[in-house]
Amino acid sequence: MPLVVRPASADDLERAQELVVRSINDLTTRHGFGSIATSRPADFQAFCLRDDPRGAWLVEDDGEIVGFALSWVSGRLWFLAELFVAPGRQGLGIGNELLARAMQHASQAGATEKCLITFAFNVVSQALYVRHGLLPRVPIHLCRAERASLASRGHGPRLRATPVTTAAADLGMLRRIDLATLGIARDKHHRYLLDAPGMHAVFLHDGSERIGYAYLAATGHIGPVAVMHAHAIPEAFQTSLAMAAAGATEQISVFIPGTCEALSIAANLGMRFTLPMVLMATRAYGDWKRYLPRNPGFM
Repeated sequence: MPLVVRPASADDLERAQELVVRSINDLTTRHGFGSIATSRPADFQAFCLRDDPRGAWLVEDDGEIVGFALSWVSGRLWFLAELFVAPGRQGLGIGNELLARAMQHASQAGATEKCLITFAFNVVSQALYVRHGLLPRVPIHLCRAERASLASRGHGPRLRATPVTTAAADLGMLRRIDLATLGIARDKHHRYLLDAPGMHAVFLHDGSERIGYAYLAATGHIGPVAVMHAHAIPEAFQTSLAMAAAGATEQISVFIPGTCEALSIAANLGMRFTLPMVLMATRAYGDWKRYLPRNPGFM
C-alpha cells in the first residue's frame, strides 16, 4: 500500500507527538545525549492548527503515522516548528514530501523569510534544509543548572520586573519589543503564552523605561526573553535567573544563542551546555544577541 500524505487534524496530534518524542529520543540516543523528550499535551500544536491548518501535515503507512510536519507563520516569517520521520523510515523520501508541503504553506501565506531550529548534530536534516535554501546561521545551546546551585550565587545587577497582562497597552509594548528584536509582531503567540497554565510573564524596566520582557515557566524554564537594546541582555538574563532561582523547581533551563552575552554568564554560573542546536534561515534573521528563544518549536 502506498504512503498517504495528508493534512493533519486535531485528532491526529496526540499520535503525531508520540512519533515526535520517539524520533527525538532515537536521534539523541544515537548521538550520545540519551533520551531527552517526554510526552506532553499537544497544546501548542493544537494552537498552530487552529490558527492556520495549512501548516500541519502527516504521512501514513497503512494507518500508522510515519512522518509529521508543523509550521506556523507570523507576518512575513515562516517557521518550521517540527519535522520528524519515524525511526527506521529515514531515507525513503518522507522528509522531502513533508518539507515540500511545509514550504507550500510558506508560499500560500506570502512569507518571505523562512527559519527553523534543529539539532546541530543532525547533519542529514541540515543537508535537506540547505538544499531548500535554509543555511546554518546561529548556534543555540540548551543550558541547565540545579536551582539550588544558582540560588546560592549572586546574579549581578537586576532590572525591575512588573507583570505582563492582556491589556491592549501591554500587548502593544510586546509588539514593539518584538518588532525591534525580531522584525515581526507575535501577538497571537503572546496571547497563547499569557493564557498557558504555569506561565509567568514580566516586563523588565531600566529606571522608568520598559526595555524588554521575560517568560518563566513553573517548570523552571526561562524564555522567551527579549530586550530593546543588546547592552541590556546581561541584566535581563540575570534578572530572569534570579526569578527562576526563587521558585521551587529542581532545575532551571534556558536556550541561549551563541552570539548572545548571556551565554558567557551562564557558563560562569556553572550552567551545563546540554544540547547543541542551530538556527537555520534563508538569510540572517532577527537580532539573536538580544533574544532567547523559548524552544525549537515556538522560537
